[in-house]
Amino acid sequence: MSAFAAPVGRLTSAVRASVSGMPRAFWWLWTSTLINRLGAFVATFMALYLTLDRGYSASYAGLVASLHGLGGVVSSLGGGVMADRFGRRPTLLVAQLSTAAAVALLGFVRDPVAIAAVAFLVGAASNASRPAVQAMMADIVRPEDRVRAFSLNYWAINLGFAVSSMGAGFIARYSYRAGFLIEAGMTLICAVVVFLKLPESRPAPAAKETGDQVGLGTVLRDRRYMAVVGLSFLIALIFQQGSVGLPVAMGRAGFSPADYGLAIAVNGILIVVLQIPVTRFIEHRDARMLLVVSSLLAGYGFGLTAFAGSVGLFALTVVVWTLAEIVNAPTQTGLVVRLSPVHGRGRYQGVYGLSWSAAALVAPLVAGAVIDRFGAAWLWGGCAVIGTVAGLGYGVLMRGLPKEETVAVQTDPVQAEAVPADTGAEVSDSAPAELRTA
Repeated sequence: MSAFAAPVGRLTSAVRASVSGMPRAFWWLWTSTLINRLGAFVATFMALYLTLDRGYSASYAGLVASLHGLGGVVSSLGGGVMADRFGRRPTLLVAQLSTAAAVALLGFVRDPVAIAAVAFLVGAASNASRPAVQAMMADIVRPEDRVRAFSLNYWAINLGFAVSSMGAGFIARYSYRAGFLIEAGMTLICAVVVFLKLPESRPAPAAKETGDQVGLGTVLRDRRYMAVVGLSFLIALIFQQGSVGLPVAMGRAGFSPADYGLAIAVNGILIVVLQIPVTRFIEHRDARMLLVVSSLLAGYGFGLTAFAGSVGLFALTVVVWTLAEIVNAPTQTGLVVRLSPVHGRGRYQGVYGLSWSAAALVAPLVAGAVIDRFGAAWLWGGCAVIGTVAGLGYGVLMRGLPKEETVAVQTDPVQAEAVPADTGAEVSDSAPAELRTA
């Protein structure tokens, strides 16, 4: 037993170091995220529900998926504006309650036009909460801990999604409607957690400024930030190929859906296993270097797919670009916060989320057109080129970044015990212990 004591002790110490020092509010927000992803059903099995259970064509299923994505594009901006103007907590509550209602309704509608319309509403409602979550996380976590916080949140998303995907498969065998209702119920639980446990974190405006001074026009005129959003779009186009181009290319090459499932499962397993230890390694390293390296790994990881001829080799390419994803996700989110003015974090996060929503719309069209016209090898070569361009872009744009700002947090009087009113509740090294630690 002594042979295992030292490794177990080191693992325990690593886990403790990874989760220590976070505010109590962060862990409630993290819990809400985990519950939400544990109940995920619509995004995973919508196509199967429409084609197998309802008997619609693949083209109609694709249309519904596109409308779901279009809803996300619209709400990325709307959710960001709401988070800045009305607060993070009200935005989360409205988004989660709306999502629960829309998902439940989707399980009962039968008319194809109604299904498409409700799918759009589900996409809009579910994505409206993302800017508020990211903005609240930036509000309540100290700047030096933000990369670790975003990484822990990303880990929760992937853990929840992995579990829900397996559970949803069993549920779908008996009742798709039950899956919709379970997701609606889990989303309602998220809303209850937010209502009972999360204080409002929107920074209190200074004497001569208000949150509304930062409008969408301000974001769009921020050249450096919009360039980062553009680079994020390129990176998102690459990563989308894991669920868009890769299954099509493997199918064209004669591999079965089960073969694709084995290869892509490596992605989720590695994120769950490596996200926390890798974040401990990178959290205080140069963000510019990390984004350049992760961009190249993503591009050339997918580029190597052109040479894969077996399930094992496909899985090996997945390992390469998954490492890029593990490094890129928290680092990129931290960069977005670093470039966002404190009273415009919601809008800035909304525009950032727009880059991923737009990529989700564009990637299927690009992948299909390239594979049909030129072949899969050209798609993978294009990924390598895009990754190189993104890496060079990050190298140029991240020179002379501004320092991160620390501001006072406006608290909800109902949650006064979570953030003592007489301290000013600064999210900094001097923040009260109740806010800084769980």
